[in-house]
Formats: sequence, C-alpha cells, structure tokens
Amino acid sequence: MRDILTKLFSTINKKIKKKNLNSYSYFLYKKGKFYCKKKLSEEYYELISAFNKKFKRNIIHETADFIYHLLVMLRIERIHINEIFLELQKRTIQSGFEEKKNRKNVRSK
Repeated sequence: MRDILTKLFSTINKKIKKKNLNSYSYFLYKKGKFYCKKKLSEEYYELISAFNKKFKRNIIHETADFIYHLLVMLRIERIHINEIFLELQKRTIQSGFEEKKNRKNVRSK
C-alpha cells in the first residue's frame, strides 16, 4: 500500500511541477486550495454515501477517489506523503486512546 501511495503522490507531484495542461492533478492545483478542499469534501460525502449503500464496488471506487484528492491536497499544502507514513508509524507503538490523550495534552500547552 505504501508503495502505490508513494508512486501516486510522486506522479501527482511531477504533473504539477511540469504544469501538464492535460493533467487533472495540475488542473486541481491551478484551481487552488479552496477549490481542492471543496472537491475533497465532495469526495468524502460520496464515500460516506457509498458506505451507507453498502455496495462494495462503489466503496472501493469512492475510496480511491478520496485518497487521490487527499494526496493532491497534501501536495498543495506542501506535506509529503512520507510525513504521513511517519506519523502513522509513530501511532503503531501506542494505543489509539493513548495517542489521542497525548495529542490533547500537547494542544492544551
């Protein structure tokens, strides 16, 4: 999974850097952060709808769409996918309850 996400993130990054006018990734990037957040939100609701309908094929399709748009948004925010992997790796050494409690304590300082 990590390999395919890294490869997809790299492809998105290359298309944006090359200013590829035939690229949907570049199109989204040029539309800007507000547009991309709106698009990501739409994809989220489509995914939730797919879960509610319980059609496996639709869930798979909408999950892929959501992940793609999330990666574009991360690129726009200049957050590399490896930063997400590192955060997830950190979370494997503690319970979710512990992680959430620690996050709350950091925010309140």
